[in-house]
Amino acid sequence: MLSVMKFGGTSVASATNISRMMDIVAERAASSRVILVLSAISGCTDALITVAGGAPDAAGEIKSRHLAIIRRLFTGEERLAAEKEFLELFGEMLSSPKEETVTYGELFSTRIVARKLSLEGYNTRWLDSRKLIIANDDDATVTNIKAATEDSSVGIFVAPGFIAGTPEGGVTTLGRGGSDFSAAIYAAAVKADALQIWTDVPGFMTANPKTVVSARTIPEMSYEDALALASKGAKVLYAPTVAPAMESGIGIEIRNTFAPGGAYTLISGAHSSNTSGWIGLTSARHGDECVITLVGTPDGGTAARIGPFLAKAGIAPGAVDVSSREVAVTVPWALDVRTQEALHREFFELRGDAGTIDLYIAGYGAVGKALIELISSRSAALSDLTGKRIRILGVGNSRGSLMDPDGLDVAEEGALPSANGLPSRDTAFVDEVLRIVQEGALFVDCTDSETIYKRYPELFAKGVGVISSNRRSLAIPYVEYAALKEAARREGVPFRYETTVGAALPVLESIARGAAVGDEIISLEAVVSCTLNQIFGEYSGTGRSFSALLRKAAEEGLTEKDPRLDLGGRDALRKLLILAREAAIPLEEKDVEIRSLAPAPGEDLYEALEKMEPFFREELSPRDGLRPRFVALLEKTRGGYRASISVRHVDSRHPAYNLEGTENAIIIKSGYHPYPLVIQGAGEGAIQAASSILNDILR
Repeated sequence: MLSVMKFGGTSVASATNISRMMDIVAERAASSRVILVLSAISGCTDALITVAGGAPDAAGEIKSRHLAIIRRLFTGEERLAAEKEFLELFGEMLSSPKEETVTYGELFSTRIVARKLSLEGYNTRWLDSRKLIIANDDDATVTNIKAATEDSSVGIFVAPGFIAGTPEGGVTTLGRGGSDFSAAIYAAAVKADALQIWTDVPGFMTANPKTVVSARTIPEMSYEDALALASKGAKVLYAPTVAPAMESGIGIEIRNTFAPGGAYTLISGAHSSNTSGWIGLTSARHGDECVITLVGTPDGGTAARIGPFLAKAGIAPGAVDVSSREVAVTVPWALDVRTQEALHREFFELRGDAGTIDLYIAGYGAVGKALIELISSRSAALSDLTGKRIRILGVGNSRGSLMDPDGLDVAEEGALPSANGLPSRDTAFVDEVLRIVQEGALFVDCTDSETIYKRYPELFAKGVGVISSNRRSLAIPYVEYAALKEAARREGVPFRYETTVGAALPVLESIARGAAVGDEIISLEAVVSCTLNQIFGEYSGTGRSFSALLRKAAEEGLTEKDPRLDLGGRDALRKLLILAREAAIPLEEKDVEIRSLAPAPGEDLYEALEKMEPFFREELSPRDGLRPRFVALLEKTRGGYRASISVRHVDSRHPAYNLEGTENAIIIKSGYHPYPLVIQGAGEGAIQAASSILNDILR
């Protein structure tokens, strides 16, 4: 077997992205020999054009970006060797003819990746596309590529895309986007088993997702439809790529490097998957106008249908041209986005059942059960008040699930079975959902899993929104948190998690709205540990010991499974991270100083706490009109932000002074609102959390 895999500029733009790409290649290389075709790192080709025009600063940036990647990928002698090879090639670029300068980006990226693959133990060979692909000479190209790849001992060939040779022995390019074309030429020459184009979007979509947020991946499409969309402006594929694959009958897979297990498009000789004959739409600018093209099979009434609904949207098209495979709508450039959105709503979005919300609920603990009961008891009222009907299509946990494509009768289904053949792991239910889910559904995470968030991007790519009450899924490294937010935004699906802090308190939305309009946080105090709030409220220093009160809280199910996590500030830390990030502050766990109340590990927890009772009497007993509170604090300093979690004593003027039981309080001072905004209320309770989740569902 021989597969061709092409990766675009974003896939090789950093050492992190290259490592992600290599994981994908390694999986394929386990079962097939691979020709790996690469673009230049993102932005490099434009910079090289600038260099050719006589801008030395651009050359310096190109050099520093590639050296930074090398220094992350290699160490020791290998780093020195990689730097030497790059610098020699860079020097060659500086002395090359201006017309050849632009061809070096792919040489840089492929030499680095080929060296790294060899270091990882793969039998790797670099191919010089300038000597193999000969412009306008297909026979020579096929002969050259076959000869260069016939060595079956080589597991991975690495070839630069975009560049080619001339019959006279010179160097040329295949046009912007030509790396896709290069991959198709290699695939056709070797009669590859597969041609995969890896990019930063999940395949061809019904529209550009940056313009139309409700755009969805097209699972399958014909060569003809792919060519039509690509030639009319869809940038996901370079149009000339289609011809070599189509002539050889090789399927083209358009996949997302950043969600390799997610949705993708297969382009082949089969008919396109579509709704009522429509495949997708794209837009291309022509001066002050743009032409928006609908690709599919227009019916006789299409032209008459377009005019009236565009008029309702306040859009008067300059022309509507209908052919056998396309409808082209010409409008002023200023109306491009509005017109695309209107056409997409009319031809690609489901209507008539917009009032139905389909749910898959992960987690069948107290909150999950409360949510199901709330939906069941409020279904009629919700329909009357909101016009929306909620269907629960699946409920599951790590032990089993219940599924019904027509909706579960939750009043009669009873408890979840202890097992139904699903493997016992956190995300087994996600596997089942991904297998059957339809776009537009919502996945509700009521679990306390620390890994399920890794599957969110796969749900997003399927057009499924996520509603989460699982703070463990948000208190993750900032780069992963930001990636989740971006993935949801890119796919145009909701991602809401108000319940992760303060149960039903509307705190996250308040903070996020402030951040959106530039309202900078001055200080944020979060008294959000329900366990410690209750214990501090009951502890007097003369009554029951701290150890006894903690044991009581654990028996009531108020603590973490390991109460040391509460005492060590872990729960408060998770909530502080989420609060800070909603305020656009990229706080990391390492940035937070925590003064723990937990005893050293190794000894029985409650015995150790009894020995610490004198400390608790000194630290936590009410004194001088002050009361102890376990406070997560974020405050602005000259150098940025300082964050801490510790016991603080507050006086009667402090908003947290009168907290009772498991109440939470968040006190926010900001640039626009220097007087504190206080959000206070129940911080614990299944019904409170369920009501907040339901609000997120209905938004």
